[in-house]
Amino acid sequence: MRVLLLAAGLLAAGSVSAETLVLASETITEWKPVFGTVEPRSEAPARARIGGVIDALLVTEGDVVAAGQLVATVRDEKLGFQIAAFDAEIAALEAQLVTAETELGRGQTLVQRGVVTAQQVDQLRTTVDVTRGQLAAAEAGRAVVAQQSAEGEVLAPEAGRVLSVPVTRGAVILAGEPVASIASGGLYLRLAVPERHAAALRQGDRIRIGAAGAATEGRLVKVYPEIVGGRVTADVEVADLPAAFVKARIPVELPVGERQALLAPAAAVVTRSGIDFVTVVEGGKEVERAVIPGEAVGDRIEILTGLAAGDTLVVP
Repeated sequence: MRVLLLAAGLLAAGSVSAETLVLASETITEWKPVFGTVEPRSEAPARARIGGVIDALLVTEGDVVAAGQLVATVRDEKLGFQIAAFDAEIAALEAQLVTAETELGRGQTLVQRGVVTAQQVDQLRTTVDVTRGQLAAAEAGRAVVAQQSAEGEVLAPEAGRVLSVPVTRGAVILAGEPVASIASGGLYLRLAVPERHAAALRQGDRIRIGAAGAATEGRLVKVYPEIVGGRVTADVEVADLPAAFVKARIPVELPVGERQALLAPAAAVVTRSGIDFVTVVEGGKEVERAVIPGEAVGDRIEILTGLAAGDTLVVP
């Protein structure tokens, strides 16, 4: 008798704690699952400015470099020979200039004594001027070659992470060829969305990163107007995007529309033998009804079939 009374008390308590809810159609957002690719904002190649042989290679894939950091050095042996030739020419012209200036000084002294004519002194002065000009030209030529030799230092154009190094030490390279590719400016997600959803994309839309209900969110910042291969390209900014790997694929959910749905509290759905049931009030009585649930929306579940708007749902 005591057991029966206790059971009856528990049933009475359970019935008191139950609540009823009248279902109504609600507007929910439809989410389209796609994959986003982690991309750098800019990918700058560190290029060789002269042709030659790679004498030193100072970075490898994955290294973090600063702007202007030395990445590699390119050596062209011909430049060294040209500098040596200019040095010899400069030395010879300097000797000629000393001789020409000495003769000019002597001529200026002799012209006062009437030994030489003013015309001869003018010729000596012209010789000095021509030699000085030739010396300046040789020094300028040497500076050009020296600058070319200095341009054998390949520098990082921007700060970032080295993505690829397509060359090796000792390889022959031409001017303008890339020595390393550097990702800089941070990372973002690039999406390829089917063109049937292009009209639903708006800049500033909230994007879910990961599975439904994930805490990480992003913002759609750009939709490209060109459709390639039946897909629209869009960029998403994410605050805490994983930076371990570039070109990594991350699941993303996009808002592509809205629809009407019936949402029931998750506590109202009971599963027995693989079938989902809810309790509804019909004719003043509580009866169970089999339903087919859909996706979860927060702490509620969409009911696909089995219920209609206006039904009174019993929620424990």
